[in-house]
Amino acid sequence: MKEMLYLDYNATAPLLPAVINAMTDTFKVYGNPSSIHNLGRQARALMECVRNKIANVLETEPAQIVFTSGATEANNMALNGFLQKNAKIIMSAIEHESMNQTIPNKIMLPVLKNGQIDLDQLGKILAEERSHHQAPLVVSIMLANNETGVIQPLKKAVEIAKHYNAWIHCDCAQALGKIPFSFKDLEVDSLAISAHKIGGPKGVGALILNENLKLPSLIIGGGQERGRRAGTENILGIVGFGTAIEEIFRQPWGQIRKLRDTLEKRLKDQFSEIPIYGQDSPRLPNTTYIGMPGVSSQTQLMAFDLENIALSSGTACSSGKVKPSHVLKAMGIQDKAAGETLRISLGWTTTQQDIERLIDVWCRIYRRQTNKIPHVA
Repeated sequence: MKEMLYLDYNATAPLLPAVINAMTDTFKVYGNPSSIHNLGRQARALMECVRNKIANVLETEPAQIVFTSGATEANNMALNGFLQKNAKIIMSAIEHESMNQTIPNKIMLPVLKNGQIDLDQLGKILAEERSHHQAPLVVSIMLANNETGVIQPLKKAVEIAKHYNAWIHCDCAQALGKIPFSFKDLEVDSLAISAHKIGGPKGVGALILNENLKLPSLIIGGGQERGRRAGTENILGIVGFGTAIEEIFRQPWGQIRKLRDTLEKRLKDQFSEIPIYGQDSPRLPNTTYIGMPGVSSQTQLMAFDLENIALSSGTACSSGKVKPSHVLKAMGIQDKAAGETLRISLGWTTTQQDIERLIDVWCRIYRRQTNKIPHVA
């Protein structure tokens, strides 16, 4: 059997070697960072060093960073905190389930066919809400979509939101490291990030808050994280997070983009009918969302798995279920077409040889399932 070809980086990235080394060394540091003795101070020093690293990279103050168990908790913490301020939540239709399921009575912000939010509708919704009441308003928009890779026009959205004195929350889990941004530059009020998307460990992330924004804690029972998130901090994970956030910007994203573009062009040259969702919008450099007409996502996943190629039907946070993507449905794609799509997400271990192998297998599966004959140049 051929070696496993991993092309599911948006689900989780393999641990970077430097992260493994840093975490291995940290096993020796077992003190509780809330303890005042020497071992506790050692642990706290490591944690605060990472807090400073993240603050430096994302242009914020260390005191504004709250360590969490990941972006899901950070998103929950932010949105539930806003709800406790009696805010009304306006949320894009393509948000991650960690936000989608958190707010049952949200106001849905539609997206255009290209996968970007409808800025005109955002302005209309905010104007309508503001004209009827003065309750706090929150706009929740991810920076880059985890399925299509489409980058949202966040700066324009922030301008519109600020005009109506609305808060802005942004899920940046997929964007971190792949495209340049900072908390200062985005001018949002809260921002969620995660370690395992960038070659760090699972189970650690952070919420960054505007210094003037005070949100109630989601988890109570201790004074950790300046009283904003109870529970002993995950020092091992935090150290891995700090190393990953240093290493991720050294990865060859320009080369990764070229590999992604080569993959799309080669498949399109052979089968012009295949859809690539979000292709006409700015996207993350590593992500492509490709339909295989007439072949279900489930069938594709099984066929690729038999070839020892790891792909995904979309988000990896739905208990392994394969179902039509809510992101594609929001873009106006019918259920049948949405159910024939796989997400391919490349990373720093991906090579030209990997792309050649993927193209060969993709074409063989498509021909076998549909009797399609590729175009001859």
